[in-house]
Parts: sequence; C-alpha cells; structure tokens
Amino acid sequence: MKLRLVAALVAAAMLSACGLNSVPTAEENAKAKWAEVQNQYQRRADLIPNLVQTVKAAGAQEKAVLVEVTQARAAATQVRVSDADLTDPDKLAAYDRVQAGVTLSLQRLQEAYPELRSQANYATLMTQLEGTENRIGIARRDYNEAVQSYNTTIRTFPDAIGAKIFYGAKPMAPFQATTPGADTAPKVDFGNGN
Repeated sequence: MKLRLVAALVAAAMLSACGLNSVPTAEENAKAKWAEVQNQYQRRADLIPNLVQTVKAAGAQEKAVLVEVTQARAAATQVRVSDADLTDPDKLAAYDRVQAGVTLSLQRLQEAYPELRSQANYATLMTQLEGTENRIGIARRDYNEAVQSYNTTIRTFPDAIGAKIFYGAKPMAPFQATTPGADTAPKVDFGNGN
C-alpha cells in the first residue's frame, strides 16, 4: 500500500514536472507578447494618416497665410504716392489701406508662426510616433524574451517530455528585422514638394 502511494506521488511529481502547465503557459506568454508587437505596429499605422493630414493642413494653412502676405505686399507696391500726391487725401487713404492690409497680414503671420495649431498637432503626432517606435522596440524585445523562455522550456528536461508527448511543441521564431536597409536611417527630402 505504501509502495503504491509512493509510486503514485512519484508519478504525479514526474507528470507535474513534464511541462503540462509550463509549456502552454510559456506559449501563451509568447503569443501575448507577439500580439503586443502587432498592437504597436497598428498604433503606428493608425497615427501615420493623421500625421499626413496634419502636414497637409499645415502646408495649406501656411500657404494661405503666406499667399495673403504676398498679395498684400503686391497690392501695396501697386499704390504709389509721389511728392505731388501728398496733398491728395484720397491717394493717401488708398496708400494707407494697402499698407494696413500688409500690416494685418503680417500680424496674422506673426500669430500663425510659431503657434500654428497644425504645427503643434504635427509636433504632438511626431512625439506619439517616436514613442510608438520605442514601444515597438520594447514589444519586439519582450516577444523575443518570451520566445527564448518558451523555446528553452520545450527543450529542457523534464518539460521537454511533456512538450513533445502532449503538445507536439515546436520552437517559435524570434522577431528578426527582414526589411532591406533596416540598418540605415531613411533619408527625408522636403525639397520637391511631393
């Protein structure tokens, strides 16, 4: 009777050490870490259209302000007052109006720079994207650590027994950068306007 009890306890201990719990736990952890990698890539994908629209909006807003300044300046250069016109109140009033237009457009320009809301949005989005890039790196690192733990679990005794017999476990692949040129920073060219 005692021998059967001891044998049952030894068998239970061996089964509990065979990876019945540790293998699926390690596998689920690695899967959760991969889901976080995908989550961070999705976050980045979701932020990029907002960034593009913000840049477009900033460009349009800046363009509108600059066009207004340019048009006001062009109008102001068209109205001339000579020494002989200094006695004509209508000519002076016309001159004053176009110069006031330049002043107003310059005031708008000063109000717009550097406080363009779109530029603030751009800076915010760029900060969010930078943070997302950091989160992606952390998520990939965490995934690789979870994969290493899982792969070690299914290859080491006694968990390797349960991993093969009960689960048919196979090693997971760690994240590896496969993008051509991923080791070099991209070049950004704002000069062509496209």
